[in-house]
Amino acid sequence: MFNLAEIKDTIKIEPSGFRKKKPQAITDEINRKYANKVLQNVGLCIAMHDILSASEGFIHHGDGCSYVTVHFRMVIFRPFIGEIIIGKIRSCSREGIRVSLGFFDDIFIPAGYLQQGTEFNSEEQVWVWMYDENEMFMDIDESIRFRVESEQFFDTSPSVRPKKEGVDTPDLSANSTKQAPYSLVCSINGDGLGLLSWWGV
Repeated sequence: MFNLAEIKDTIKIEPSGFRKKKPQAITDEINRKYANKVLQNVGLCIAMHDILSASEGFIHHGDGCSYVTVHFRMVIFRPFIGEIIIGKIRSCSREGIRVSLGFFDDIFIPAGYLQQGTEFNSEEQVWVWMYDENEMFMDIDESIRFRVESEQFFDTSPSVRPKKEGVDTPDLSANSTKQAPYSLVCSINGDGLGLLSWWGV
């Protein structure tokens, strides 16, 4: 579920950070820049793991900031396909179930990936697994065990409109979509999957 990714970047340290020791100042700036950000085809950044190397800082004329080229490793959230994870049900709809891990919410279990015999209760707005004539409700905030089936990365960076009078302008309207930059499609159609309470956990 968690991996390490090597990254090289030039990190800007404001003058207010000069009072810190260099490793701490670099760590703080890397976490500020990367934590909770999605890197395309890499995953969700959680926190810096360690610094592999760092150059001497150089100061640009005019701004007083120190710029350091850093090679570091970042803790990344990116579960492998087929991995089993436990989360909590965030919401239900006819399309399926949305699940949260607390730090990551873009997990979707489509209706077709639920157990056979599962029906949507429109009155309660929850899914119900009909098992041996028992109604097994999938209530909000219940702990659920699921399997990762696929992942999707979506580039949410602003696109650029054609030049107008020699100026490139970001096309923000192209990014008005609510598409998540990184999401998982999962299933609970299998033995041991579904609510933990079903399996006596």
